[in-house]
Amino acid sequence: MNFNTANSTFRQLMGNGMSYRVPLFQRDYSWGHDEWDDLWQDLVALFGEDPEPAHYMGYLVLQSADNRAFDIIDGQQRMTTLSLLMLAAVAHLTDLAAPDDPDDPQHRRAEQLRSNYIGYLDPVSLVPRSKLTLNRHNDSFYQNYLVPLESLPQRGLNASEHLLRRAFLWFRECIRERSGDDGESVARFVDGAVDKLFFTIITVTDELNAFKVFETLNARGVRLSATDLLKNYLFSVVSRGNAHESEINALEDRWESIVGLLGSESFPEFLRIFWNSRNRLVRKADLFKTMRSAISDRAHVFQLIRDMDRHARVYSALRSPEDDSWTAEERESLAQLQMFNVRQPFALLLAAFEQFEERDRAGFGRLLQAIAVVSFRYNVICGRQSNEQEVVYNQIARELSAGEIVNAQAAITKLRPVYPEDAEFRAAFADKALRTTSHRNNKVVRFILFRLEAQLSGQRFESESAKYNIEHVLPENPSDDWHQFDDQQREASTYLLGNMTLLTTADNRELGNSGYAEKRPVYQESNFAITRRLAEGYDTWTMEKIRSHQAWMARQATGIWRIGLLSPAL
Repeated sequence: MNFNTANSTFRQLMGNGMSYRVPLFQRDYSWGHDEWDDLWQDLVALFGEDPEPAHYMGYLVLQSADNRAFDIIDGQQRMTTLSLLMLAAVAHLTDLAAPDDPDDPQHRRAEQLRSNYIGYLDPVSLVPRSKLTLNRHNDSFYQNYLVPLESLPQRGLNASEHLLRRAFLWFRECIRERSGDDGESVARFVDGAVDKLFFTIITVTDELNAFKVFETLNARGVRLSATDLLKNYLFSVVSRGNAHESEINALEDRWESIVGLLGSESFPEFLRIFWNSRNRLVRKADLFKTMRSAISDRAHVFQLIRDMDRHARVYSALRSPEDDSWTAEERESLAQLQMFNVRQPFALLLAAFEQFEERDRAGFGRLLQAIAVVSFRYNVICGRQSNEQEVVYNQIARELSAGEIVNAQAAITKLRPVYPEDAEFRAAFADKALRTTSHRNNKVVRFILFRLEAQLSGQRFESESAKYNIEHVLPENPSDDWHQFDDQQREASTYLLGNMTLLTTADNRELGNSGYAEKRPVYQESNFAITRRLAEGYDTWTMEKIRSHQAWMARQATGIWRIGLLSPAL
């Protein structure tokens, strides 16, 4: 990977004629009072009675071809805020200086700070240049009002310009309160801070290396920065085509609408799922490279964002089973995928919904139900690796998007490679243990037990109701009545599915960790057929009985979670 890493203080960062630019389409300035105050308190702590030796400002990811002019790929909020702090110090020193005395030391201090941290004199043109350039929505206000310390307008500003204005005024007041009329104190404060603030600087040569950095760094804000990186690339493609400002604004509104709908953390995952719903499978680390190669002109960009906008709404609904878009049956299947924590099918579901929403909605429901069954067999019970599954789903998605699969039954048939055969599923189920101390596992076990109950008794209980509970026959914390199980057997048996059944919450609480002889009469009177069957079938409870009961459960489960098209007749 072509990048350099180094630690730098803020003084080093702003020296030697280096300049920094926030890419045109990077996010606007967004820090508010909480972030300003955090930074200020960290700075003040550097000068207290027991001062901190330094303050770490985190990663700063820069892109440069010449190591003099840098694009800020990640870290713009920190760099912009520090610039506003420097400007506030310059402004306060200027206020302290005698207006008609150019030799006033406060003037000299202010000019020194400005030269070091705000701008410099170009050695060729002798024109003052700002060390920092902001994005297209913020730079005009920054260069025209903040850098020259002009009177700041209060009206006609966008939201981020208001934040820039408020941040400058807030830091100016903080500096005034801290230093009063002592210009030397202001200069000493800034001069000490710039040597104690340090960053880890990662410098890359192009967008591809920047994206790889984001995929490997585990730092706050990285995901959003990767999203911004893609936005910058796509919008730069549009800008090269001499797009009208109104086109850029419309495109940006649509982009922000998508990110707003999904949330910045979810956007990168959506992007990969959307891409894989119509293109050859791309792994996360290769997504940016692949998209950059495929999207090379403005027509492609406009089409891509239109398609993303449409699919983002479907993706958002797929992640929200309670969404009004779904029928009751679809909602149930999506809730199962959510409970199983399975996302591999989403690319296939995006493609399927686009194909079947209007012409065969019932077919989409059947496919969704089949995918829920596959997910239960493949992911929950058999615990197979997801790599093979994702390849199969991608192949089906591409064939759907290309119109090569024209009905839901054909799509379901294509699931065969990831549909564990009955014998494999039955054997895996017969050995399955799920530790119910995990919230997700607890929900899955309830789901399994209530489905088995419905199969046995024909009754559909409300599985989420607090009136019912999972009963561990061999308790999680057994009393002395369970002496037939040694410690090793208890560890191996407690969370086997065959050791769990259903009871009312009241009965479950009353029985506690009682022995089987005391529990059995209560089981025999239970409202649940699965619990009555257990009590009638076993007069004692041992490891062998647990295995026997779980083998019966496995046979029932094989009939419940099956796809007729893919399974031989029972």
